[in-house]
Amino acid sequence: MKVLVVYYSMYGHIYKMAEAVAEGARSVEGVDAELRRVPETLPQEVLEKMGAVEAQKQQKHVPVCTVDELGSADAIVYGTPTRFGNMCGQMRQFLDATGQLWMSGALTGKVGSVIASSNTQHGGQESTILSFHITLLHHGMVVVGLPYAFQGQMMMEEISGCSPYGASTIAGADGSRSPSDNELAGARFQGEHVARIAKKLSA
Repeated sequence: MKVLVVYYSMYGHIYKMAEAVAEGARSVEGVDAELRRVPETLPQEVLEKMGAVEAQKQQKHVPVCTVDELGSADAIVYGTPTRFGNMCGQMRQFLDATGQLWMSGALTGKVGSVIASSNTQHGGQESTILSFHITLLHHGMVVVGLPYAFQGQMMMEEISGCSPYGASTIAGADGSRSPSDNELAGARFQGEHVARIAKKLSA
């Protein structure tokens, strides 16, 4: 059974969270989890001006996703940074190319889930995930979030991402903050949770 983790990560925050999701999914017996990047839409010179080149190099080993690959997965976890409370343009453009999958019902009944990141604590992580769910529902996917069985959502000792809608991380205003142990734990929990549900559905 295959879980596909499809993400976009300009500075590497979502990439780290995606790795944790895949790790959690692989902890379920008989489940294989693969990472895929969505195609970049920004020119190289723009990425250089934004200081994103080094983070992009670290992800070069992750294959770029094709639309057809989505239909072969039993579950898909999408990862996106927040852009004004919504998914990033790269992810939107990729999803806008899935019309043929929608026409054929290729994703109907498959598990769909979302993780996100934002610069600030209230930068739109929840609205990004919730608005992303609309696309998954149009594809007939079974939407899965991050249940409160993950106790890290209840912590008050530190600032942390993660909500019932999905795992998330806070990058900091300058992008210097890496995903915390609690945020990565939430991503691993979500990956395992998605894989277990997908395994039951595929049975």
